[in-house]
Formats: sequence, structure tokens, C-alpha cells
Amino acid sequence: MTEAPGASADRRAFYADEISASSRFGYCQGVVLAPTPFTALPATRDMTPSPEARSAPDPKVTVSNLDVFYGNQQVLRQVNLSIAAHQVTALIGPSGCGKSTFLRSLNRMNDLVPGSRIIGSIQIDGRDIYDPSIDVVELRRRVGMVFQKSNPFPKSIFENVAYGLRINGMAASREELKGRVEASLKAAAIWDEVKDRLNTPALSLSGGQQQRLCIARALAVEPDILLMDEPASALDPIATQRIEELIYQLKARYTIVIVTHNMQQAARVSDVTGFFWLGRLVECDRTQKIFTAPSEKLTEDYVTGRFG
Repeated sequence: MTEAPGASADRRAFYADEISASSRFGYCQGVVLAPTPFTALPATRDMTPSPEARSAPDPKVTVSNLDVFYGNQQVLRQVNLSIAAHQVTALIGPSGCGKSTFLRSLNRMNDLVPGSRIIGSIQIDGRDIYDPSIDVVELRRRVGMVFQKSNPFPKSIFENVAYGLRINGMAASREELKGRVEASLKAAAIWDEVKDRLNTPALSLSGGQQQRLCIARALAVEPDILLMDEPASALDPIATQRIEELIYQLKARYTIVIVTHNMQQAARVSDVTGFFWLGRLVECDRTQKIFTAPSEKLTEDYVTGRFG
């Protein structure tokens, strides 16, 4: 389909309005998109890392030459990516491009898919997580995950958060368990809403509350990294805003990687954005650069709505 003249500029103006409004809530990353069309990009680009990138601290996660297969089907190809600590990294791209597969590779959730295998390496704090000596249960404690659809256990609010603490032996007494549950619910910004009904079923909560409860459950076992697979895609705008505010607050303590189809959301909450297309990581850079002056024409076409 041929894009109408000025449509790209209109979309960028829309992004500018959206991000400007989000800054009032205190979690916008300062991305400002001017409502002007992109200039033509040269066919060949200098891919030398910027001075800012060269001076970045040692990464929390380093992915090298990652290929992922489900049986004979290759779903990720030669992905190379470094993820810094205490930042929000957003992964964008059309459906089926490999974003969620990549996310699940970071805590070996793909191991649960029959026939899955990887080539390459993923290191967290310098250690290859696919090394045979790795304790996968401990890895998944350190690398927590929040799914697209909230999945509270059919237990009370209290027991949902206490469950991981119990099976990991992280509370020596009932009082310590209560304190840790309370701290986790506070960290997920839901304590004030549930403190008087901790023994009621978690499934009685609203969708947005259930998602924040799942975040509290993940935080309770003290992970280093938090993976979020479209955590607000099924929520209303108010609940989505609460989740975005929470993500911004949590990055002070955790390294966060989020998959989202909502590019305005990526612009609002992330420090770094990576664009996936057909199983490849096309480009990854500071979020402001991805949305204002991407290096790759394919990225430019995607963020301005020419496809996807």
C-alpha cells in the first residue's frame, strides 16, 4: 500500500504529542519527536559504536551470535546484544519476529519447548547461562518473568507472593515471611489496595491488579533481572499507566527487558530500544535515537508506521 503524503510526519507528530503528555507523569525518558519527515539515509552506514556506547559500563547481559531453532525452523539469527544494568531495554517489532523467543532465551524458558535448541552464547554477569553446570531453577529465580496475560495462582493474595519465598527457603519465620510479602507488594505498588484483604482469592482482583500481583510475586524472590512480555497489552489505559510508572521506578533496583508492540510505550519507559525483524536484531540504540534518527531504513519505516 502506498502511504499518503505527509502520513509519516503525522505519525511522528502523534508520537510527539503522546510522549509530551507522558512526561507529566514523571516517567518519560525525555524523547522528543519533531513532526518533520525523515531525510533520506545513505545506503551504506558507518556502524562504528558511538563514543557514548564505547564508554558504557560492563553489560549485565551479553548475547553473542545467538541462533534459536524450534525443530528445523530457525526463529532467531545471529543476534548480538549487550544489555546494561539498571536500564529498561525495550524490544519492538511486528508479530512473529522473534522478540518473545529472545526474551525467553534469557532465562531458558525455551528449554520447555520440545525440539528447541540454541547456537551461540548468553552471558549474565560474565557466565554462560547455557553451560551444563548452570542450575536452571536458580537461573529463573535470578531472571524473573512477567507474562503477557496475568497468571496468579488460585490461592490467596498473600500465598501468591509467599509461594516463591517458601519453596526457595527465603524466610526463616512466619514474621519474616509476612515482612517479605509486604515489601514485595509495596515494591509492586499494590500494597495499599490489598493490605486489608490479603487472604482473599487473587483471582478476585482486577486485571491490572493481578498483573501487579504477578510482578510482586516475581520480585519476592529477589531477582537481578526482570523480563516482561507485553505486560500491559491486555490492560485498560489507567492500568497501563500504573504498570509503566512501576517499570520506571523498578529500574533503580533491577535490569528490565520488556517486549512491547506499543511503540509509544517503548518511547515512554525505555532507555534503549532494539528492533527485531524476521528473526534478526536490525538495530539497537538509545531510545531517543531509534525514534528520531535510526541508522537503518528498515527501522525508520517501522517506527513511522510504513509497515508492521
